[in-house]
Amino acid sequence: MIEALVGLLEAKDTSTAAHTWRVVLYTRALAEKAGVSADDLERLTVAAALHDIGKIEIPSAILQKPGKLTDAEFEVMKSHAALGHERLLRMGEDDQVILDLVRHHHERFDGKGYPDALSGDQIPVAARYFAVIDSFDAMTSIRPYRRETGVHAAEKAIAELESGIRTRYCPGTVEMFVSMYRTGELGWILEYFNDGADVPKYTGRADTGVRSSLRA
Repeated sequence: MIEALVGLLEAKDTSTAAHTWRVVLYTRALAEKAGVSADDLERLTVAAALHDIGKIEIPSAILQKPGKLTDAEFEVMKSHAALGHERLLRMGEDDQVILDLVRHHHERFDGKGYPDALSGDQIPVAARYFAVIDSFDAMTSIRPYRRETGVHAAEKAIAELESGIRTRYCPGTVEMFVSMYRTGELGWILEYFNDGADVPKYTGRADTGVRSSLRA
């Protein structure tokens, strides 16, 4: 079911589908670092894979527009979070972790997000963590309106995450993500799954061991 839904999304917007699988990897890395149970790890994996499923119903002209969206187009784009949530409910999904992450991954810590303008601890924990992951990958991957990828884009993204603490993002979540990035624990995703094949290689301290295990 997950592969079928993501396949529908990929057919409509290939950049969104690639983004989907990278955020799954980031989600699993952070969840493992946090020591979540195996069951919760799988639930979070499913939630991450389905987070943008509402974009199936967004017009391709808006999804793939190379320039800035108009206010009206942005309102349509914003509807994907609620549309994805509604689609899963119609399909009989009842796992609250999955439903919450799909609906609330664009809420902001200051309450200025969507679709429900939740703030602080009102935002489900999984959605608070995923908002950081989602933003980081969006800022480090190829989009119709941006071409920069790799380490240079990642450094800019980290600065953006840190500047958004207590406005866009939960402080502890950003701190955990940045710490993992700085120690090289996320470098393998940037190096092996990034959109650009010719970007500079990540050189985090944990990188060598990761490369060795992958090549083994």
